[in-house]
Amino acid sequence: MSAIELGVVETIARYPVKSLRAEPLTTADLRWIGIHGDRQYAFVRAGNRTRFPWLTGRVMSELVLYQARYADPDNPREAAIQIVAPDGAVYAIDDPVLLARLSEIAGEPITTIQLSRGCFDQMPVSVVSTATAEALGALRGETVGLGRFRINFTIRALPGVGRESDWHGGKLVFGESLQGPRLNLGLGIARCAMVTIDPDTAERDPSMLRTVAQHFGNEIGAYGTVETQGEIAVGDRVRLIRPTDPA
Repeated sequence: MSAIELGVVETIARYPVKSLRAEPLTTADLRWIGIHGDRQYAFVRAGNRTRFPWLTGRVMSELVLYQARYADPDNPREAAIQIVAPDGAVYAIDDPVLLARLSEIAGEPITTIQLSRGCFDQMPVSVVSTATAEALGALRGETVGLGRFRINFTIRALPGVGRESDWHGGKLVFGESLQGPRLNLGLGIARCAMVTIDPDTAERDPSMLRTVAQHFGNEIGAYGTVETQGEIAVGDRVRLIRPTDPA
């Protein structure tokens, strides 16, 4: 086995409620089902009987401006969760006033759901390299924030180590010890209209999705599954391990 130095953890983001604003973290408790507390709740379109009943930014762009937070960030399993609206109003996640407010904007009844295994679209953990932001920025002639891609771990990549798409099939090891927390990197993350939404303004820019589709095979970020649990902190060393080629 060979280990390649990739860089360090630049940011960690947890999303207590699917499609709402990220909760920035300095440390994350990586468990078998992902970051502890990530995407544990979601708003649901009550009358929707499809395989994707969630109320997301694709349906209601304004949702990305709502902030979810745990009353006790270190105990998401038991802590109450609050929602801060764009105007500063604070609600419990199941507050009828909040649900009525969202229902009016969405044009249909909205309720909530909590899933202990998380409300994930496919896999529980996501990773992106800062090299991806640099490549996007070069193509678009502007600075592109990675927040619109709703990634858990952003890696400040060293020169020459590539993007997350170059790391597929390997294992990311966090921290000084090679026995530290590990992620198995699998598929790239196929993108949808969510990436057109500016996370700070909720304005849509369809050209962003065209850039991703035309120049990145419609994939930004990589999904990971947890091989070794543990705590990951901003600034932690990140290495890539690949199996050696057969003799």
